[in-house]
Amino acid sequence: MENVLARFCGSQISDPVPVWVHAHIGVCFNQLIISCIPHVLLALSSACHAGAPRFGISGSPSPAWLCRIFISFFISCLIVADLVLGALFPREVTTNLEVLSGSVSCFAWFTHFLSLLNLRKTCYGDSRGPLSLMIPILLVTPSVVITLVWLCEEGAVRSPVDPVLVSRFSLSCLRLFCIVVYFLAFLVRPHHLRPPTVVSINDDSEYSPLVTSFCSGSGEEPAEDGESWLSRLFYLWMHPLLQRGAGGGLRCPQDVYLLPHRLQTATIRQDVFSTCRPRASRLLLLLHTCFGPHFYSLGLLKLVSCVLAFMGPVLLNLLVNFMETREAELSWGVLYTIGLFTSGFLGALVQNQFMHQINKLMLSVRASVLTSVYQKSLRGEGTGLAKFSPGEVVNFMSTDSDRISNFCRSFHELWGLPVQFSVTLYLLYQQVGIAFLGGLGLALVLVPLNKVIASRIMNNNKEMLKHKDARVKLVTELLSGMRVVKFYAWEEHFACQVTRLREQELRSLRAIKLLDAMCVYLWAALPVLISIITFITYVLLGHSLTAAKVFTSLALVGMLILPLNNFPWVLNGVLEAKVSLDRIQTFLDLPDQDMLRYYRAEAPSGDGSAVVEMRNATFSWGSEVKDSKESGSLTLFIQHLSVKKGELLAVVGKVGCGKSSLLSAITGELNRLGGDLFVAHQEFGFGFVAQESWIQFATIRENILFGKEYDERLYKDVLEACALTEDLNILPAGDQTEVGENGVTLSGGQKARVSLARAVYQEKNIYLLDDPLAAVDTDVAAHLMDRCILGILRHKTRILCTHRTELLKKTDRVVLMEDGKIVCTGLPEEILPRVENSPKLKPSPPQTAEIKSGACPEPAEGADEEPAASPAFRTGEEKKEGAVSLQVYVEYWRAVGAALGASVLLALLFMQASRNVSDWWLSYWISSLPNVPQNFSLMVTPPLLSPTLLLFSIGGLVTPVSWEKSVGQNTTEGISFYLSVYGGIAAANSIFTALRALLFAYGAIRAATVIHKRLLERVLRATVTFFDTTPVGCIINRFSSDIYCVDDFLPFILNIFLTNLFGLLGMLVMISYGLPLILAILVPLAILYYCIQHFYRHTSRELKRLQSLTLSPIYSHFSETLTGLTTIRATRHADRFAEECDCRLDLNQRCFFASNTAVQWLDIRLQMIGVVVVTAIAIIALIQHQRSAGDPGLVGLSLSYALSITALLSGLIYNFTQAETMMVSVERAEEYSTTLPAEPTQGTVTVQPDWPQQGHIEFRDAVLCYRPGLPNALDRVSFTISAGEKIGIVGRTGSGKSSLFLALFRMMELNSGSILIDGVSTRELNLDALRSRLAIIPQDAFLLSGSVRENLDPLSHHTDTELLDVLGQCHLQDLVSRMGGLDTDVGERGKNFSLGQRQLLCLARALLTEAKILCIDEATASVDHQTDHLLQLTIRQKFRERTVLTIAHRLHTIMDSDRVLVMHAGTVAELDSPTILSRSKDSHFYRLIHSANAD
Repeated sequence: MENVLARFCGSQISDPVPVWVHAHIGVCFNQLIISCIPHVLLALSSACHAGAPRFGISGSPSPAWLCRIFISFFISCLIVADLVLGALFPREVTTNLEVLSGSVSCFAWFTHFLSLLNLRKTCYGDSRGPLSLMIPILLVTPSVVITLVWLCEEGAVRSPVDPVLVSRFSLSCLRLFCIVVYFLAFLVRPHHLRPPTVVSINDDSEYSPLVTSFCSGSGEEPAEDGESWLSRLFYLWMHPLLQRGAGGGLRCPQDVYLLPHRLQTATIRQDVFSTCRPRASRLLLLLHTCFGPHFYSLGLLKLVSCVLAFMGPVLLNLLVNFMETREAELSWGVLYTIGLFTSGFLGALVQNQFMHQINKLMLSVRASVLTSVYQKSLRGEGTGLAKFSPGEVVNFMSTDSDRISNFCRSFHELWGLPVQFSVTLYLLYQQVGIAFLGGLGLALVLVPLNKVIASRIMNNNKEMLKHKDARVKLVTELLSGMRVVKFYAWEEHFACQVTRLREQELRSLRAIKLLDAMCVYLWAALPVLISIITFITYVLLGHSLTAAKVFTSLALVGMLILPLNNFPWVLNGVLEAKVSLDRIQTFLDLPDQDMLRYYRAEAPSGDGSAVVEMRNATFSWGSEVKDSKESGSLTLFIQHLSVKKGELLAVVGKVGCGKSSLLSAITGELNRLGGDLFVAHQEFGFGFVAQESWIQFATIRENILFGKEYDERLYKDVLEACALTEDLNILPAGDQTEVGENGVTLSGGQKARVSLARAVYQEKNIYLLDDPLAAVDTDVAAHLMDRCILGILRHKTRILCTHRTELLKKTDRVVLMEDGKIVCTGLPEEILPRVENSPKLKPSPPQTAEIKSGACPEPAEGADEEPAASPAFRTGEEKKEGAVSLQVYVEYWRAVGAALGASVLLALLFMQASRNVSDWWLSYWISSLPNVPQNFSLMVTPPLLSPTLLLFSIGGLVTPVSWEKSVGQNTTEGISFYLSVYGGIAAANSIFTALRALLFAYGAIRAATVIHKRLLERVLRATVTFFDTTPVGCIINRFSSDIYCVDDFLPFILNIFLTNLFGLLGMLVMISYGLPLILAILVPLAILYYCIQHFYRHTSRELKRLQSLTLSPIYSHFSETLTGLTTIRATRHADRFAEECDCRLDLNQRCFFASNTAVQWLDIRLQMIGVVVVTAIAIIALIQHQRSAGDPGLVGLSLSYALSITALLSGLIYNFTQAETMMVSVERAEEYSTTLPAEPTQGTVTVQPDWPQQGHIEFRDAVLCYRPGLPNALDRVSFTISAGEKIGIVGRTGSGKSSLFLALFRMMELNSGSILIDGVSTRELNLDALRSRLAIIPQDAFLLSGSVRENLDPLSHHTDTELLDVLGQCHLQDLVSRMGGLDTDVGERGKNFSLGQRQLLCLARALLTEAKILCIDEATASVDHQTDHLLQLTIRQKFRERTVLTIAHRLHTIMDSDRVLVMHAGTVAELDSPTILSRSKDSHFYRLIHSANAD
């Protein structure tokens, strides 16, 4: 190569590119290096912008822009003229060099001219243009100045005048003048600046800054698409977003750029399902077909990155060898420096692009997996989906999908690490021969040990996740039934249950952290052990140790740590991905619903008037009949059933007889095992109302419209028919009121009517109504029957399942079912007498029922929440803004413990000090060697250090570069002494490392324990308002994701961050001691770092928060879909829900993409700064070489630190940002632990253990208001209930019935007035003491996952005999015995029982109590009349000496009460015996009775 350069430059072979000639910079060096390289950069930058597609605008460019265009062309012409003169009349250099230099310059300026022409009609035309075009022009200026100086020295301005020199000098002066004018034109401020277009719903009023190159003609243009190469390589298009984030402008997910077109969920779903599905039935094959080619092509980038990583050490070795050879020419050192810069620059670009492309591919894979799981949930057979709990399916979308997407990175690491390992072993073999096998043998012996430890960690991790799943599952169910938990004062019991699971989880976590500490210790000691064994083996083979071999081997051993340490974890990541893939594949293997096979194309009887017809049809919840029998589920057999068009068919029967299963069979949710089922036009769906009302977290109008266009006339008719008009008038926001999660802000009756209204508004031909009348008052039930079912739906085909047989006289036919079979079918007058109806109320003359609104909407079960549309209602998670406050860090420090935290910091200090001392000892050893002919070499670790390497490597952060020095011969005694001291220091360092890891593990576990304990205690003591206005998903996030982060991720990141911080302090001390000159570079570097971290940290933090914020709606939507899956599929709205899932996923993917790209934006800039630093250090080394100054040992030590300081600062910024992001989890947990409104639990009065002894209740002017500004729910209510009295409470929705129970149980505190029980004010009692002495049967049946025994008696106060006895009283003993006894699993939220059976279990639970006061909130609404009658007898007998308050919708249940309390508008309208009230025609009670018997 030197021969070619010498001929090219016309110089000597010993110095082919002379840098300094006759006290001036060499002409060849100037033209070849200083001129060509900047011009090449100018050409590349201009070409990137010239070839980029842009969105044109009208109008002419500014004068400054035209000036720059003209100057660019003029300079290219000047260069052509100078090129001709230089080629024809060469002086110090050859014609070839003149032609090369001139051609490159001319080509660069002409390309720049074309680029400006292309950009003049874009958004840059009225701005300064991209800064990336200006920087190379500044870099070419020094070359022009040097050329002018050279021409002056040649005699261009001296006599005699040389025409050629004068001409070239004049041309060069014109070039310099033009460049100055160009620069001034660039600085001219444009008159009309347009703000940069940011893809956001918010306007951006900021003008385009100099450093941005992002412009788009449309706000809908996706991010990155249409950008130039330069903008893509350096993420210049990200600058507006980063600037917005730094200014606090990222407030909502819509402020983030749209996804690139190829990453949009709709595009990915179309590619996956339309292109790949016919060819790929398995998920792995599907992903491989879609993304395989792109995925494998990224392996080339990975390979190039590995090669360039090893070029750095080779070039540095050559550079240091050059430095120690005093007679070497300077030009060689310059070439090595340029090569070092080039390899670092290209390596940074390639590695960065590899990570960016992998991140994009991971997002595509994640979207594919999530959409596949969601599609299967929508399309899978109902019986198959029932095998997977909602929690499992949500796990598929969270943990498993992340593991599969992470495989994209793990796979390339899987082959990349062995390549690095092999190359390192080869270089080690070059140093010590086969002696390296001794150390390698030790490493291979420790690998199985590490595998054992890793296996133990994995096993403990599985145990921990199992306990975590159990804890989160319990917390989820606990939160879903928090109202019942508070009613029964079970907080302490369930707190113990959760704490017990948490202790098991922490036991596994403790084992994991201790095993991690052991791994840290082993891998910290491994380099020393490998080195010592290698050297001993080398000596035993008859060789003599030299310092060069010692230090070269030590450096190579350090390089072995990364692949040896990372490979087991990478392999583990691949195996985890395989496990997750198998789990999801099991779910995806479920068969899809096949409606063409399930339904028959025509009616079996051939009757054209039949809309629904079954003949010899057998349906089951299992795949076979035996499966259903084994699981205790019902098998449905319909010999014949035909429903004609426009017919109203009523289905009646006892609880569990198969009424709901019949409707599920019609909608296709069951397995059809035999027979025929025909449904006319089933593809258009059904108007379906489920027995358990399913309400979306949306406004009432959105729930009713359910995706259909708004029709004002139809909408009003539906509201009137479903008796919702008055309710909406009460609500402050009307039908725009948000109803909360699962409709929590609505009463049971309101939820049922909204569900009915939704079905009616869909205008289907067939309506399947599963007991929509159960949860409403008697007058409302009559209204619904008359105005809705017999009114607006009179021309539709209707199948109505109900227990309210008194309303079925006008039905066309009635079907009586028992044990899954139809007993008989006929007219109402034929069938209804066979059903034991409720006793008739006393008839009364016809009179118009009066329906009046109450004071405020009454929530379900007496809910205390304010109307949903209020400003206080939480529609989702709130996003914190700004930096994490110092108080959060203080709280975490307190959770760790001051003494333990100080011990961790002290261990870190000693660890870093011993590490620095070990490096100083190496430099001292080098400096102490005899002064004989020397030969230095240098080996370095790759500049990219992983966090794991930073933790486990003995050299760690501070010795990636080790000087090697070989002398002629060293004494064995000297070598032994230095090795012994070095080994002692290294051993001390490994001990401090292990001590740090151990203390940190204990600190992390302690913090996790304290934070979870405080969170659990405060949440369980929060008011009911908080639970009713906060989505369960938001609270669950605290107990799952946030606590998991506090347990695992936060300690890991904090560990690395503190290690980096102490490493930085140690580096600054050592560099200042060894190479003070480097401080001149570090000062501006620090300023630049501050600017970069300011941009990155603020934006990254907000993006992470938005990322978390947009993740919850995905899981909430998915959980909501699973809950209402029957309704969604029955109404044929699956496609619409899939599109909504795509939108929510897209929003989250946008935040993911922006967050990942921001990391790469930071990485490429820090890498470039690192390249500049390394180049500057090489220049300093050249200066040291020329001046022959400095101690080689200290210089080598300083260089080794300086070379790694860029990676360290990169890790410091990144890990600080990550730590700050992780601290958000602590912030969120502390927010709940300190700010949640808590119930006042303490009381001033202590009562006897048997209180209340009588059960006397007195309300004195009780006033209850849910929130200031709303009408009173209870308005000066006063009445007295005697001990043992039976009181029936009636009134329409919103009258204040349930508010009485709320006030009695102190679920809401009274605004004024008081409530006395046995003469004691409830306000003065301890809250647990009050609630534990009362009993309640809520309207909504709440069961926890577990056995029947655990649900009946959670506190284990009763024997099995007592439990079986109470089951017998509730007519459940036979059913429970048939299903397996008291140990029978009730399923998630009691899904193994029907709704009526669940209500009976809740009744049995209440019967076990010994409370003197029992409150019943329509607890038997979903059971048949016969069972209801028997239960009422049981309640009267069981509680005949106790005070009973019953809220009733079925008036016959309270007709034998001692008195009836009629509530109206929050006041007591009437309170007297039912006999007296029923005789008074002016009473509210009289009108209620009339509406019940009107039919």
